[in-house]
Amino acid sequence: MKNARGSLVRPDPLPASASQPVVTPLSPSVVYASETPDMLDDQYDGRLHGYTYSREGHPNADVVAARMDVLEGAQGGVMTGSGMAAVSAVLMGLLSAGDHVIGGTQLYGRSLRLMNEDLPRLGIATTLADPGDVSAVRAAIRPETRMVLVEVVSNPTLRLADITGLAGLCRERGILLVVDNTFTTPRAFRPFDHGADIVIHSLTKLLAGHSDVMLGYAVARDPELTEKLRVFAVTTGLTPSPFDCWLAERGMLSFELRFDRAQQSAAILADHLATLPGVRRVIYPMRPDHPDHARAAQLLAGQGCNMVSFELTGGRGAANAFTRAADGLSFAPTLGDVGTTLSHPASSSHRSMSAADREANGLSEGFFRVSVGLEDPEQLKAVFTDAVAAAGMVQSDA
Repeated sequence: MKNARGSLVRPDPLPASASQPVVTPLSPSVVYASETPDMLDDQYDGRLHGYTYSREGHPNADVVAARMDVLEGAQGGVMTGSGMAAVSAVLMGLLSAGDHVIGGTQLYGRSLRLMNEDLPRLGIATTLADPGDVSAVRAAIRPETRMVLVEVVSNPTLRLADITGLAGLCRERGILLVVDNTFTTPRAFRPFDHGADIVIHSLTKLLAGHSDVMLGYAVARDPELTEKLRVFAVTTGLTPSPFDCWLAERGMLSFELRFDRAQQSAAILADHLATLPGVRRVIYPMRPDHPDHARAAQLLAGQGCNMVSFELTGGRGAANAFTRAADGLSFAPTLGDVGTTLSHPASSSHRSMSAADREANGLSEGFFRVSVGLEDPEQLKAVFTDAVAAAGMVQSDA
């Protein structure tokens, strides 16, 4: 505000306007000024809504969280600086030393590392079990088990978790069921409708959709659990960037259109890959030869998503030849971009696993995960035909 001595260092507030901006304003301010200590008390005690310090919340994060809440049928979701920050907030914000958590055997690579290395170091015991086999998860439960963490569709082998069976088991045992819904998104699956207690997302992927944002989201059915997540995220500084939130909101405006187009192309590409010599197998949930096809049809209601995985008959040499020849496609450890991207788990997301463990999980040197983008499907078919043919010319794994 102005005073009698003229303007101080900080400028006046924006001029009042009878009209409103069509686009959400970007609010990069780290701090927000209150008029009095009483007003600050009222904000911290919940009698007034306002912002204080951006680590504790800011307008752009709240706008995106509100959109996510609508998509997931939730309330009060927490935005974080990345998908792994959301996973960490759930696991470390809700579990204590002496607790036990069960994770799916084919979680995202960094989630597996968190389960296998970091949580045990903090006194939280972990066990991995096949999320598609409820009896295996049941056998892993201990008296101190507090949580089960699964992905609806596993990364990168695209296997379907038995969410219905797991929800019943967790309800019976009083255990929290946490579902990472990043691959499927609320467009294909809403975990709360199927008995989940907590939902996690990496908005970095399909929801934001342009490879220029890093964000996560977590929300619990129970508001008290959500508040615990929020407090942990604020305390440990898992705060999202206002600019990333602003970009994510823009991306989310076209999310459903992008999802539907990419999914249609993924189905076409999967069927085409299955016809190519040199492709050992193709994994896509809507294909009848998918091992979990019936479950996918039930859980995803006909949605197959935009992810396709396949395995070349060759090894690392064939993989190198394939990526070199995949003209116009990005070989990058991401998914959900407007452009199609290729991921090679053995050299990226699952590189920390031993070769034997990768092989046991079906992740050979010839295994690729494809995140299908918005290109013309006929163009994609042509590029993959040429790249597979180039891989087939390699005679050894050298």
